[in-house]
Amino acid sequence: MQWETVTYETDGLVGTITLNRPAKMNAFNAQMLADFGASLTHAERDNSVRVVIVRGAGRGFSGGYDISPGEFSPADHNISDDREWLQDATQLWLRLWEFPKPVIAQVHGVCAAGATMLTICCDITLVAEDARIIWPALPLGGGLIGALWTWLIGPKKAKEMSFIAGSEMTGAEAQGWGWANRAVPADDLEAVTSKMARAISATPADLLRIKKLAINRVMDVQGFRTVAMFGAEWDAIAHYSKGATEMAGRIRDLGLKGAIASLKQED
Repeated sequence: MQWETVTYETDGLVGTITLNRPAKMNAFNAQMLADFGASLTHAERDNSVRVVIVRGAGRGFSGGYDISPGEFSPADHNISDDREWLQDATQLWLRLWEFPKPVIAQVHGVCAAGATMLTICCDITLVAEDARIIWPALPLGGGLIGALWTWLIGPKKAKEMSFIAGSEMTGAEAQGWGWANRAVPADDLEAVTSKMARAISATPADLLRIKKLAINRVMDVQGFRTVAMFGAEWDAIAHYSKGATEMAGRIRDLGLKGAIASLKQED
């Protein structure tokens, strides 16, 4: 199956969803969010598949949300509409959390900003050692990403990453901090992911679903879903703060790269 920005293929009991917007570093615009949701629906209904891999085409996994002019911008909404849009996007990531089959994120190259929410909601994350897991280069929001990161790396490290625009960690660091299950040489990532997917697929589908529900229920009782949805509210508020509005203006006036360069000049 192939949509405009996402592809789906199978190999035995394993299905693979590929984010396929490589010219834009697989950044999510409205079309890609819709295509990704459609691919999840297709994979869920594919009874021949027990495990799903999510990966990115080209040089990296995903650059997060596409905030270039003409795509997503707080200026396009009022605060209520912005909150609802963010909640809808978060619900899409939570579909991975609730997905009835194990989902493995295969991360190479860049995994940035909103794309990190996708990987956190996957059941297992495998990364290339030289992968770059990056926070937004411009401080436009607050609370959407950091809340979910806190579950994996703790509040101290989450605050460090959140407070510094463009902060990043390598795949090797991601494993050490508990953000990823394993970090492997980039050349081995696809093979390691495929091997793990095949090993998981040896367990009957109904037992896999029960095992996933049992572990997720613990985090749900601790508030994982509630925290994820609260993030949309914090981010909507942040988008209309004076600081974020000024940053959005820089993007309009200077373009995305120019806005990032202007912020670096202030360091």
